[in-house]
Amino acid sequence: MWALLSLAIGSFGIGMTEFTVMGLLPEIGQELLPAQWAANPDDAIAQAGWLISLYALGVVVGAPTIAGSVARFPRHRVMIVLALALTVFNALTVLAPTFELVAASRFLAGLPHGAYFGIGALVAADVLGPGNRAKGVAFVLTGLTIANVVGVPAGTYLGQQFGWRIAFAIVALIFALATAAIAVFVPRVPGQPGRTLRAELGVFRIRQVWFALATGSVGFGGFFAVYSYVAPIVTEVAGSPQWAVPLILVVIGLGMTAGNLVGGHLADVDLRRTLLWGLGVLALILVVLALTAAWIVALAVSVFLVGFVSAGISPAIQARLMDVSGDNQSIAAALNHSALNLGNSLGAFLGGLVIAAGWGFTMPPWVGAGLALIGLVIAAIGYRVEDRSRRRVQALAPAHVPAD
Repeated sequence: MWALLSLAIGSFGIGMTEFTVMGLLPEIGQELLPAQWAANPDDAIAQAGWLISLYALGVVVGAPTIAGSVARFPRHRVMIVLALALTVFNALTVLAPTFELVAASRFLAGLPHGAYFGIGALVAADVLGPGNRAKGVAFVLTGLTIANVVGVPAGTYLGQQFGWRIAFAIVALIFALATAAIAVFVPRVPGQPGRTLRAELGVFRIRQVWFALATGSVGFGGFFAVYSYVAPIVTEVAGSPQWAVPLILVVIGLGMTAGNLVGGHLADVDLRRTLLWGLGVLALILVVLALTAAWIVALAVSVFLVGFVSAGISPAIQARLMDVSGDNQSIAAALNHSALNLGNSLGAFLGGLVIAAGWGFTMPPWVGAGLALIGLVIAAIGYRVEDRSRRRVQALAPAHVPAD
C-alpha cells in the first residue's frame, strides 16, 4: 500500500501542475503579457492558454519516446528518475522570468508526465494482481483526481493571493517528496530486458491502437475545452466573484475522483459500453453546461458531471490501449496520456480560438460537445472494424483445421 501511495503522491503533483495553470490564466496573462493585457485582457488570457497546449505537447512527445526507451530498465528506478525530472522542471517554471521561458519550462515539465503514469500503472497492476488492471490504472490516477479536489483549488487560491508562481513552488516540493517516497517504498520491479525503443514503437503498426489514440485525443478534448477556461466562465459568464473559482475547481475535482473510481470498476466489467456510453453522455452534459452556465448553481452541477464522466472514461481508454497493444505494454500504458494530452492541447486551442474570435466564453462547451461526439464516432468505428476482422478470422478458421 505504501508503494501505491508513493506513486499517488507523484500523480497528485502532476494533477496540480497540469490543472492549476487553468485557474490562473488571468494572473499569468497579467504578469507575463502586460502589453496584451492592457490592450485586451481576453486576448492575453487566450495567449496564456498556450501554456496549457505546450505542456500537453510535452506529454505527447515524451510519453512514447521515454516509455519506449526505458522499457528494459527496472521500473522502480525509472520512476525515481521521472519524479526527479518533474521536480526540476517545475522549479524552472517558478524561476523563469519571461513568458517564453515559462512556456519552455511547461513543455519540459510535460515530457515525463505520460511515462510516469504509464509505467506507474504497470507497477500498480503488478502490486494488485491479475484481473485488476483497470483498477490499478484508476488507483494511480486517484492522486491526480484528488489533486483536483484539494491541490488545484488550493494552488489556485494561493496563486490568486500571493502570485501564481507560489503554486508551482508547492508542486516542485510535492514532486521532491514523491521522489523520496518512491525511492524508499516502491519495490524492485524488473523491466523487460531486450526491449528497445524500436521494438516498442512497433505498437504504431497496430490499427486498433490508432483508433484508441484518436478516441482519447479527440473525445477527451471535450473536457479540456471547458476546464481550460473555467476561471473566466465562472467570473464572466456566471458573474461570480473570483473566490468562487477555487470552489468550482473543488466541485470538478470531486466529480473526477468519484468518476475515476467508478470508471475503473466499470471498465473491468464492460470496457466497450463504458467507453461508448461515457462519450455520449459527456457530449450531452457539455450541451447542458453551455445552456446553463449563466447560473452558478447549474454551472456547479454541470461541471461536477463533466468531471465525473470524463474521469470515468480515462481508465477505459488506457485499458483499451493495453488490450490492443500486444507485447508493447510499457509504451501502450504511456500512450494513453499522449492521447489525453492531445485532447488537452486540442481542447485548449479550439476553446481559445473561439474566445479570441469574439464568440464569448460560452462557446468552449459547445466545442467540447462536438469533440466528444467525434470521439464517440471514432470509438464506434474502431470497434466495428475489430468485430468485422474477428468474424473474418472465425469464418476462415475451419478451412485451416486438418482433416482426421
